Formats: sequence, C-alpha cells, structure tokens
Amino acid sequence: MLSVSSSTHPGAVRTINEDSASWDPALLFLVVADGMGGHNAGEVASGLAVEAASAFLQKSANPEDFTWPFGVNPKLSFGANRVTTAAKVANRRVFRASEERTEYTGMGTTLVLALVEGAHVTFANVGDSRLYTMRDGTLHQLSQDDSWVVMLSRESGLDPSTFHDHPMRSVLTNVVGARPDVDVSIGEFDLVDGQIILMCTDGLHGGVSDGQMVAILKAQPDLQRAADTLVETAVAQDGRDNITVMLARYSLSAS
Repeated sequence: MLSVSSSTHPGAVRTINEDSASWDPALLFLVVADGMGGHNAGEVASGLAVEAASAFLQKSANPEDFTWPFGVNPKLSFGANRVTTAAKVANRRVFRASEERTEYTGMGTTLVLALVEGAHVTFANVGDSRLYTMRDGTLHQLSQDDSWVVMLSRESGLDPSTFHDHPMRSVLTNVVGARPDVDVSIGEFDLVDGQIILMCTDGLHGGVSDGQMVAILKAQPDLQRAADTLVETAVAQDGRDNITVMLARYSLSAS
C-alpha cells in the first residue's frame, strides 16, 4: 500500500507558484516539476511537463497496441523505458510550446517522476528537483542534480558544498524544454515496510537541511502534516523560491 500527501507554497517573495505536481492513485506514479521562464512561462512549462508525462504513463500502463515514440532501449526494464520516455515526451511538449509562442521562448522546467509497482520503484529526473528516500531514520538522495555545482565538483574532486556561495550555484545544465532532445537520469530500487519517498523542488532542499528533513519526518508520522511542516519550514528559513514536496509511505498492509 502506498500513502501519498503533498504540499506547495509560492514562497515568501514570489507571487506566482511555477511548481506543478501530480500523482495517480490507481497507477501509482508521482510527478513534480519546477518551471522557469519570464511572463509566467515557468508555470506553463511545469504544467505542460506534468500533464504530458502523466498522460504517457497512463497510456503505457497497458503495453498492448502501443507505439513507443522514441523507441525502446532493450538494456532497460519496462518501467525504466516508461519513465525515460515520459520525460522525453514532456521535453518535446514543452519545447514545441516554446517555439509556438514568443512569450514562451526559453521556458523550461525540472522534472522528477517515480513509478511504484508493488515494492519496486523506477524513477527519472531532469534538473535539480530531487527524489530522496528515508529508511531506518536515514535520508538518501537517489536522484542526480543536473547543475553547474555538481558538474564542477566532479571535475575538481571537491565537495559540492565548497561552491555554496558561488554566483553560478543555481545554474542548471539540463532542463526539460530547452532543446529538442534531453538527457534523462534514471534509477530503480525496492521499498521496505515503512520506507518514505520524498520528492521536492529546490525551494525545499535549498531551504531545509537533510537533518531537518529527517527530524520533521520522524516527529510527524502523519504524512500531510509532515509535508506541510516541511514547506512551512522552508518558507520561514528561506522562502526565496516556490516550494513543493510530495511524500509517499510504503506499507505492507493497510493497517
């Protein structure tokens, strides 16, 4: 059984919330996106990405009489092909929209999505919206940030925290909608009873430390209260960006 709750807030500075999120309780997939672009185009980009990715995951739930728009990678599992293609479909949708209207030129969005099949999770991400899991009181980031800081830390061998105050720390190297094709990072893992999935935009992980996330999740067994508290903490401590969090807890039984 999967229990899901989410919370979002425009933050303390911005009036428009350009984040989007969705989850399907029947097909058990979760999607979070953080849009960017002028003239409210970020809101458009994230909404289109979530809509397109969700539609593809719904369509591909039954593989019979179905065509893969970007082909199939035989080295990947069925689930990995689904989430990868969902991200690519979202990318093409946002890119085409940005070409059709001048005010949308240059818009883009991050995207992180997870498909839960029983105890197995397959996920994909583009940009710096993240997927974490908490198991036995320990939080792990499983997604990979597509950011200038991560790229530079790999090249230099230095810890990403070294560049915390660098003026380019928020620059992304890969987003949905910036070009016709997109690179997608994927991963798979199995859940155990009580394990929590946390998906969020950078308004959360940029304003709340991992230690604080763990403390809040431990203190708030109710998922909705935990999601709301995470967002409220991010607004109070930083609040410069939109904040969205989605929490899912896996249980072996309804009890």
